Amino acid sequence: MAPTSHVVVVGHGMVGHRFVEALRSRDTGGQWRVTVLAEELDAAYDRVGLTGYTDHWDRTRLALPGNDYLGDALVDVRLGSRVAEIDPVTKSVRTADGARIDYDALVLATGSYAFVPPVPGRDLPACHVYRTLDDLDAIRADAQRARDAAPEPVGVVIGGGLLGLEAANALRTFGLRPHVVEMAPRLMAQQLDEAGGALLGRMVTELGITVHTGVGTESIKPAQRNRPLRRSAQDESMRVTLSDGTFVDAGLVVFAAGVRPRDELARDAGLRLAERGGVLTDLSCATSNPNIFAIGEVAAIEGRCYGLVGPGYTSAEVVADRLLGGVAEFPEADMSTKLKLLGVDVASFGDAMGATPDCLEVVVNDAINQTYAKLVLSDDAKTLLGGILVGDASSYGVLRPMVGEPLPGDPLALIAPAGSEGGGSGLGVGALPAGAQICSCNNVTKGDLTEAIGSGCCDVAELKKCTLAGTSCGSCVPLLKQLLEAEGVEQSKALCEHFGQSRAELFEIVTATDIRTFTGLIERFGTGRGCDICKPVVASILASTSSDHILDGEQASLQDSNDHFLANIQRNGSYSIVPRVPGGDITPEHLILIGEIARDFGLYTKITGGQRIDMFGARVDQLPDIWRRLVDGGMESGHAYGKALRTVKSCVGSDWCRYGQQDSVQMAINLELRYRGLRAPHKIKMGVSGCARECAEARGKDVGVIATETGWNLYVGGNGGATPRHAELLAGDLDDDTLVRYVDRFLMFYIRTADRLQRTAPWVEQVGLDHLREVVCEDSLGLAAEFEAAITRHVENYACEWKGVLEDPDKLSRFVSFVNAPDVPDPTVEFTERSGRKVPVPIGMPKVGGSPR
Repeated sequence: MAPTSHVVVVGHGMVGHRFVEALRSRDTGGQWRVTVLAEELDAAYDRVGLTGYTDHWDRTRLALPGNDYLGDALVDVRLGSRVAEIDPVTKSVRTADGARIDYDALVLATGSYAFVPPVPGRDLPACHVYRTLDDLDAIRADAQRARDAAPEPVGVVIGGGLLGLEAANALRTFGLRPHVVEMAPRLMAQQLDEAGGALLGRMVTELGITVHTGVGTESIKPAQRNRPLRRSAQDESMRVTLSDGTFVDAGLVVFAAGVRPRDELARDAGLRLAERGGVLTDLSCATSNPNIFAIGEVAAIEGRCYGLVGPGYTSAEVVADRLLGGVAEFPEADMSTKLKLLGVDVASFGDAMGATPDCLEVVVNDAINQTYAKLVLSDDAKTLLGGILVGDASSYGVLRPMVGEPLPGDPLALIAPAGSEGGGSGLGVGALPAGAQICSCNNVTKGDLTEAIGSGCCDVAELKKCTLAGTSCGSCVPLLKQLLEAEGVEQSKALCEHFGQSRAELFEIVTATDIRTFTGLIERFGTGRGCDICKPVVASILASTSSDHILDGEQASLQDSNDHFLANIQRNGSYSIVPRVPGGDITPEHLILIGEIARDFGLYTKITGGQRIDMFGARVDQLPDIWRRLVDGGMESGHAYGKALRTVKSCVGSDWCRYGQQDSVQMAINLELRYRGLRAPHKIKMGVSGCARECAEARGKDVGVIATETGWNLYVGGNGGATPRHAELLAGDLDDDTLVRYVDRFLMFYIRTADRLQRTAPWVEQVGLDHLREVVCEDSLGLAAEFEAAITRHVENYACEWKGVLEDPDKLSRFVSFVNAPDVPDPTVEFTERSGRKVPVPIGMPKVGGSPR
């Protein structure tokens, strides 16, 4: 039966795509034929994740699933087809290329455009907005030009909201020093209160972004060049003058000062607009013309525009229902947001600003740990109205669905730091009522999810497919897993959506086959192209099972950020150099060598808790020169950048200490040289103490060895990350050979069976000390010989990774600040003074009294 009606959708963004999906999934009788007219050449993509485009520059990775509607004969998508006119009388639209299309219903999903304040100079060539993929391409091109033209290029972002901070982060990744200008007295003024905004401002400043709040932009003018250009670069630098009289000279400017609804088509067609812009609609999202609807950011529903994707999706669902004869209405919108800006967690939900009369506020402001949490409560302190979280938003998933619900206990306990008095309430998704909204983007309640689980959904993927929860911003996905566990559904241990196996199972697959590439592994045992979860995991497994260089071939592209350059990146964009000092034992010649290198390259030096010397402040292009001198001087990589053995700390032992019972220094040296370079699920630290006085703090390490009168006690599972944990005694009074065999077995058992990024402390707790003792000391699994052989192969084939780089021109070629300008140093390192020496600090951080503030 042929469709009887035709709906035209103007715009193919996230909300337009959601409307088409909703209509087609419900229109089982094929009543409606759909034509989508898209202005952009890209089909619907994830605009919320726009900043992620700067990580890979692959447009296809942002494409929304099903945006081409392949196989659906009732949907016609026309990309690059801008609508120029709407004629409500003839019920037709005309495109810019002259085509005229009739409709029975018209859905406006034109979204919004970036607002550019009327600042003189806003139309200069190097001024941009931050809205589309094309915008980011243009910004990247101008960032490259700015780097070519200036030794220390600067970028200015006008606007300190969510989009402005994302734009600042993008500029930073492009090698520019970002400045953010915000008229409000704080960043993210729409989501955060004064205290939360102040903390966010401090944290952003520490990340190398200069923040100007409480000021506007007076003008943007071409800067007068008083410096030579690099090579033949074109200089389009500008002087941005602020309302307080200060100015910033910049290579480019990005406007991220908010958005305005794209309502020009509706205005020209005579539709009613809201007082502050947007197409005025009722709760059915119908405009003043009953055949025309508006959804998403262009819709002013009862006079109010909503700038979040969640309300936009809701409006799309409402119109789809109405076209099929339903009576759906737009509910009260959830304006909650949870974001990670520049690595900083920020969340707000409900009445975050405390606008409700007589409301109460509970606040925990932890300046030391840089976290801020506020709950807004009803006047009787029994009902949660809203809240703000900065620095740690881990409780957002449970708190947001509780808005409007009675509190299950002491409100302070809900936000108190873990481990503090009154903290650690353990409140989980099980405490939420059935009506609590788990997924605000798609209006999915806990009751909807438990019903789906009762109908047979047994994992997160099935829940997402059945209810659409977690398919938009994804912030509620952890709650889906918690809910499944709370309902008694055993969870898959799949590593990620691309591998159904756990990390341990993938380890066994790699060791049992001849597969030595990620491509080979995913083609045979996985699906898709991989992600940021599985790629580093497979890289670690490949490194743990062979001695191939981690920067060889395809494996180089899989590594974590620090492994890309075999160095730890610091918060100001520079890198640290950490040569190995086995057991803390170092010769005068090596001390002199380190001192000379630090002096010659202007590096900050510090003795670490692991008895090594770190050198801070090196640029990427300096790393090979520094390491060549270290390698030529007989030193090697300390693997401070890798998920591998870091250090083996020792006391002075029986050589010097009058209490020493065994030679702890030599044992520490032996252990560090044996396990150096051994890749693992997480970093590994060891300690060897020569007596029970424990000067090496061995019981705070993943592997701790403490001397006794007759040998060594072996402790395992110490530290563990954020929650300190003492190591537990695995075996006592061991001779040297037995100690080493047991450590071999312990490490290989851990490497083979631990989860992704799992430290030894939680792994030991998970495995159980008794079972671990049976496997390591009694060989209950019959794998002891295999474990020891694997370590022996590692020892025999070990090679310094930095020596391998220095001997390979292809590997050396990656150590440049900018691919297109290999001789240009990275400008993103600034120094101040401490103790008479240069100390690198994040760019833009205020300096008071000669030290970073």
